Amino acid sequence: MISIKKAALEDVKALAKVGEKAFLVPHKEAITKEMMDAYISTSFNEQNLIEEITNKKFQYNLIFKGDVLAGYSKIIINYKNENIKETNVTKMERLYLLEEFYGAGLGKQLFTHNLELAKQQNQKGIWLYVWVKNYKAIDFYKKAGFKKIADYDFPVSKTETRPNDVFYLEF
Repeated sequence: MISIKKAALEDVKALAKVGEKAFLVPHKEAITKEMMDAYISTSFNEQNLIEEITNKKFQYNLIFKGDVLAGYSKIIINYKNENIKETNVTKMERLYLLEEFYGAGLGKQLFTHNLELAKQQNQKGIWLYVWVKNYKAIDFYKKAGFKKIADYDFPVSKTETRPNDVFYLEF
């Protein structure tokens, strides 16, 4: 059985673990181990996740297969992008799924859940960054109707960036 629920403070430890594992799989060849370790310790540390989960602007949603946390998403309602003329758009900052759940349709279900949340908030569309070599994610977003609208240099450290595409899906 598949279920989706809003994340709560008691989910922080599990979120940190899933975030680290899910980020590592498509990005392990993108940056050095040292940069990866620094990025993960900053982005997926429990204190950072507590601050984000308690921030009303962020919406974290967890997807479970049975009792097992398979992945999660993070969206930010009304997050403007300089490449999009509309101001009431949602940024999807994370759509993470553990590798063992790839191909089970869970990512699509969680993505659809995010679209519905954005539409309920009267958003005009949803946008995201995706690393140019994350081919699995790029294929997923293109099939969902996203269009590349710009390039973006995603910071992976204080001194380094990696090329990302900005994708947008207008409702």
